[in-house]
Amino acid sequence: MTIVQPRKAIFSRPVAEQALAVLANDPVNDDYKHLVLQAGQPFTQAQPGQFFHLLCPPGDGLAAPYFRRPMSCYRADPQAGRLEFLYKLAGRGTRALGGLRAGDSLNVLGPLGKGFRLHPDWRHILVLGRGVGLATLAPLAEAACASGMRITAILSARRHDLVMSAERFVAAGADVLPVHDDDGSSAPENLHQILEGLVQAGNAPDAVFSCGSNRLLRLLQDYGRRHGIPGQAAVEQQMACGLGMCFCCVRPFGDAAAPEHRRVCWDGPVFDMQETHEC
Repeated sequence: MTIVQPRKAIFSRPVAEQALAVLANDPVNDDYKHLVLQAGQPFTQAQPGQFFHLLCPPGDGLAAPYFRRPMSCYRADPQAGRLEFLYKLAGRGTRALGGLRAGDSLNVLGPLGKGFRLHPDWRHILVLGRGVGLATLAPLAEAACASGMRITAILSARRHDLVMSAERFVAAGADVLPVHDDDGSSAPENLHQILEGLVQAGNAPDAVFSCGSNRLLRLLQDYGRRHGIPGQAAVEQQMACGLGMCFCCVRPFGDAAAPEHRRVCWDGPVFDMQETHEC
């Protein structure tokens, strides 16, 4: 194992690169798989919202993808010595990951980036995610539960059978509300009514969180501005190095008229919701 330990001013936690043993890589449904790796420290020290850079194996007789694939941590369990990912079979890299079997190995770099931040004064948070973005938000809900916070979790998907991680949110004590495209419940108009209903009932959250979807980001940004509710968004972006050196993942943040360009892998991937632009 290679341990990368630059000056403390650069990394607040150690970062490692190692080939980890695959314990399981099972289908969740037609589109998603659940990958479980055997891991020790520092991998199992990953915080909610942090990510890892995975070196995908060759697939279908082709050469391995040249760049690593960034993937948010679904679960880091130091007691069990496990690191888990939930991913969608989409492009060449993730389909190559889908071919891994128990006993294989996967080269992993991480944990990387800056994760979610929970303010100790918050008593109620709301998470709104869609598809595999819920893999990023599930560890946040568990951290909030451990801090004694209430969680409202709105889980969006194309169909009811594609809702991700509902059992994780339920186990964290969240009030879970699945919404779907096929019955229209995931439409922005309906989500707007749900969010406003919390305010009218005197149950507005102290903070809101999202991952992945521009549509959900816009909705929560508007909600936060109107009601003075802070928020954080986990941003998805193509990356090369994952360490802030190559500037491949730069995108604008802040004032649209005079944006500040930041590296998603280094300054994020979690950012202040009101400073985050669509991509």
